[in-house]
Amino acid sequence: MISKIGSVICICFVISLFAIGGGSGEKEIPQMAKFRPTMKFLYCYSCGYRKAFEEYTTIITERYPQISIEGANYEPSGINFLLSKFILAAKMIFILIIVSQYDIWGQLGQAIPRWFTWCTENKIYACMMVFFVGNMLEAQLVSSGAFEISLNDIPIWSKLETGRIPSPQELFNIIDNQIKVFANALPSDFDQ
Repeated sequence: MISKIGSVICICFVISLFAIGGGSGEKEIPQMAKFRPTMKFLYCYSCGYRKAFEEYTTIITERYPQISIEGANYEPSGINFLLSKFILAAKMIFILIIVSQYDIWGQLGQAIPRWFTWCTENKIYACMMVFFVGNMLEAQLVSSGAFEISLNDIPIWSKLETGRIPSPQELFNIIDNQIKVFANALPSDFDQ
């Protein structure tokens, strides 16, 4: 039994060596890897553009199977991003203060305001209100409205500049033009 398994392994090893070596003493000159364009979408996730990205991925993959597609959330500008993180932290701290009934006003040497008394008496409503208002403010700060498209790191469409998402036909025309440019630049390496 062991000798049969050993024979099978030896045969597989010889066949693999033969396949790797090409079966002849000649060495093949390695060919350059085929050019594979990469399309990248940066979209506003909080604006609901993920669905649009998925639809474009489907139609582009059907028409251009050689294009690799990537997608990611478009990060807002620095100050908006920092403000949204500050609001997130403040929201959580405020909810913890309401739930724990920590006397922050006593620590500050102030009288407890009426609205804070209402919040501690109506914890569920107050926490829900703080949570939803905080989420609304965070979403407004990180909402960029972006739907940016690049092909091989070259921007080909910007919703921030044009104010709209391209129609599929417009995008196909742009991709066709870019592919022609790449094909002329790398005629032997481009695989259409």
